[in-house]
Amino acid sequence: MSVEKLTVELGERSYEIVIGEGLLDQAAALLVEAGIASTSKLMIVTDENVAVHYLEPLLGVLRQHGYQAHSAVIAAGEQSKSLTVYERLMTEAIDAGLDRKSAVLALGGGVVGDLAGFVAATYMRGIDFVQMPTTLLAHDSSVGGKVAINHPLGKNLIGAFHQPKVVIYDTKALHSLPKREVAAGFAEVVKHGLIADAAFVDWLEDNADRLWQLDSELLGKAIEKGCAVKAAIVSQDETEQGQRALLNLGHTFGHAFEALSAYSTLNHGEAISIGMCLAAKVAERIGFAETGVYNRTKRMLELFHLPTAWPGNLSPEAVLEAMKRDKKTVGGKLALVLPRAIGQVEVVKNIEEELILGVMREEVEG
Repeated sequence: MSVEKLTVELGERSYEIVIGEGLLDQAAALLVEAGIASTSKLMIVTDENVAVHYLEPLLGVLRQHGYQAHSAVIAAGEQSKSLTVYERLMTEAIDAGLDRKSAVLALGGGVVGDLAGFVAATYMRGIDFVQMPTTLLAHDSSVGGKVAINHPLGKNLIGAFHQPKVVIYDTKALHSLPKREVAAGFAEVVKHGLIADAAFVDWLEDNADRLWQLDSELLGKAIEKGCAVKAAIVSQDETEQGQRALLNLGHTFGHAFEALSAYSTLNHGEAISIGMCLAAKVAERIGFAETGVYNRTKRMLELFHLPTAWPGNLSPEAVLEAMKRDKKTVGGKLALVLPRAIGQVEVVKNIEEELILGVMREEVEG
């Protein structure tokens, strides 16, 4: 597959997203191209699952080209986005002698990227970092500079905006993913179509079977398109003052599901999938969306083997309370990203809580 490059236009903080097979073998050259000198000290943050496949080869490539590369391996899973693990990584960065010319490399999925990025954003008041996503889900989280850790009361409540120097996306890594993780990634791919590109949704529907089998050519196109949608929005609204909030379709519900299940029952993509269905149902209920948006959304997600039904034993009342801690909530008033049509979403404020509760209770009852 050919190498594709997209640019996130942010003035002096602009950077490239490089997508292609085998890019980890070219990591040193891509780092130099991004302005990270080969004399720099690096800390690679990865998880125990990814480390088995890619850590030693990457360390070898970087050291061969002069980089002083260290590594820090964390436990896989959302539980690692914690203050405890963050403190440990800061200690390892200090022990490794990282300075203001150093860089943190995030080798892994969304958890690794968020955590490593927050370490980079706060170490010595901010040093360079590089996103090296190894999951399909991370095509979303690796772009845009949102970095964070979780608090027991809510997801991503402790964080910053800190743009990477480059995103190096080696699609070869996706072939080692369990199918559940592949499905989770497609939740964000579908999301990008639902918020901004109806034609992309049609294309995903037409090619769902081949994409599910990880056809290299089609997968590269899907990732490129998803990244392009996000890059265009981030370029216009870096710190989520307006349009960038549209990227959170399904996330107010989904983050509540994740927090209430202690980040253990549902993965991020599964939670967001259910959340997008609920957002579509609320939108139809209040007359905001045209009829059929909910059914189309549900069908699209099920094509990629994602859950769309209410998650287990969670109570709607508890979910609503968790939603109120969402970052888009202002003055205690919920703001939801809702679809008006496939490929068109808006932020809607002041929706009656009883209406949202009613939709959730219907889901519980099946």
